[in-house]
Amino acid sequence: MRLRKGKGVIMENREKKVLVIGVIGADVHAVGNKILYHAFTEAGFEVVNLGVMVSQEEYIAAAIESNADAIVVSSLYGQGELDCRGLREKCDEAGLKGIPLVVGGNIVIGKQKFEDVEKRFHEMGFDRAFPPGTTPETTIQALRELLGMEG
Repeated sequence: MRLRKGKGVIMENREKKVLVIGVIGADVHAVGNKILYHAFTEAGFEVVNLGVMVSQEEYIAAAIESNADAIVVSSLYGQGELDCRGLREKCDEAGLKGIPLVVGGNIVIGKQKFEDVEKRFHEMGFDRAFPPGTTPETTIQALRELLGMEG
């Protein structure tokens, strides 16, 4: 529940953590995004689902509007590494300094050691990076840890 007080300041009294999710860049792979939406809502999160072909600016605007607790980026067409560059810096500049960033899917082109891929995403400011085939439950557990939730 949100209550507006004063000059547009949003006072929060909510029980659920808010996630902004979507598929970044020119990617149109919608099925995994829908699976994550249902898994996250079933796990007790409030989910703002931006759908497919989401720009970095759209993630940021939605996170600000919803007072999100984390941003979850999906990419399946292999260009995630390119599409995600600079997201942490843009979040910080927009007042979302330190918001947890999570990415997963087929986030790079070609066969690469995921340890190397994960390291590059950590260097870009992502808190967690997940390879193709990661279960929603694994991501949910990681989000709960990042957000200091029990269970």
